[in-house]
Amino acid sequence: MLMELAAVVIGLLGLFWSASKFIDGAAAVAFQLGMSPLLIGMTIVSIGTSAPEILVSLMAASTGSGGLAVGNAFGSNITNIGLVLGATLVIAPIHVGRTTVFSDLPILLGCIALCFVLLWDRSLDTRDALMLFVGLGLVLLRLFRHAQQPDENDQSFAPSELSARQAWVRLLVGLGILILSSRLLVWGASAIAFSMGVSELVIGLTIVAIGTSLPELAASVVSAMRGHADIAIGAVLGSNIFNLLIVLSLPGFFSVLPLEDEAVTRDLTAVAISSATLAIITLFCWNRQTQQARLGRRSGALFLVFYIVYLWVLSTQPELSL
Repeated sequence: MLMELAAVVIGLLGLFWSASKFIDGAAAVAFQLGMSPLLIGMTIVSIGTSAPEILVSLMAASTGSGGLAVGNAFGSNITNIGLVLGATLVIAPIHVGRTTVFSDLPILLGCIALCFVLLWDRSLDTRDALMLFVGLGLVLLRLFRHAQQPDENDQSFAPSELSARQAWVRLLVGLGILILSSRLLVWGASAIAFSMGVSELVIGLTIVAIGTSLPELAASVVSAMRGHADIAIGAVLGSNIFNLLIVLSLPGFFSVLPLEDEAVTRDLTAVAISSATLAIITLFCWNRQTQQARLGRRSGALFLVFYIVYLWVLSTQPELSL
């Protein structure tokens, strides 16, 4: 038990230390490449912090456990908005710009609508996976166009004191330790929970689901505290989009995967509700004069309550009884 407790403590310390280095490196790289914080959040940060979900999905799909990959994709999206964004907003407010409100959020809602259409027959096959990859191509094209013509309302970075080499080293080393720390924390917490008699299914739907979102949580909290709010919101939205278009699609390339009713009626619906709520709040808080929407502690508390309610609903399901 002492080894498991040590793993949890070391994992937590490593998580937030590496997140600090990762965000410093990402900010410096973005400045040197002329990229906006929002764009760096939706590309380097979101793809990097989504690595655990992508690896879990690929391993699960290749070993015939595609259902785990689907659950990971939906669960991570719910966790990213409910826990990651909720906790970040409680710590520090975020100002959401025009690009996010009127471009990125509609794209995320469009991806969710596409998932409903493709999965309504309760199966995920190669055709569905290809359609999701087409959507990924369109998203990447949009990001490329944004890089060429950034929005004038996007935040900009202050000049960095790091050299190009130092910036890339911090970014890559920080990302590597970020992922390793999250794996160490999940292993320790899972071992402790298992020794207390908690079922593997409950562990998978709680500790593992949260564990794969820990890089996003650490990166978002640190970036918000450093004043790089666009990185935080960009990381959450970018990660959620890539979860739906990459993580969800992988099982379809291996075999036809039948889906349980709950995956669509409960979990994908929860993804839609959380994302739509975020879109509605940003529109409600939109300030025409500043061309921004300010999200604060009330919004964060609302997302956290939603996440707690979702976990409570999961705990009431018959298949989760210990």
